[in-house]
Amino acid sequence: MEPSFFYGAMYVSYAVGIAFAIAAFVIAFLLIGTTLTNTFIAIVLTMIVFMPIIIRLSRNIWINLFFRYDPTLKNQTA
Repeated sequence: MEPSFFYGAMYVSYAVGIAFAIAAFVIAFLLIGTTLTNTFIAIVLTMIVFMPIIIRLSRNIWINLFFRYDPTLKNQTA
């Protein structure tokens, strides 16, 4: 892999992280009705807990923008 692949995945990771943070905000502040301090803590904890999932998901999204999975290539040898 070239280094620019990981730079692109980093930008996708930012967008996916923002989506997780907004979801945590909506759940904590709007649905449950916690204070802003508790909502901030919920967002930080969500980002820490889901960090491995966010990183892997962002790499998969970024690579799938350029390459498609071809199951027929699985059985071929190089």
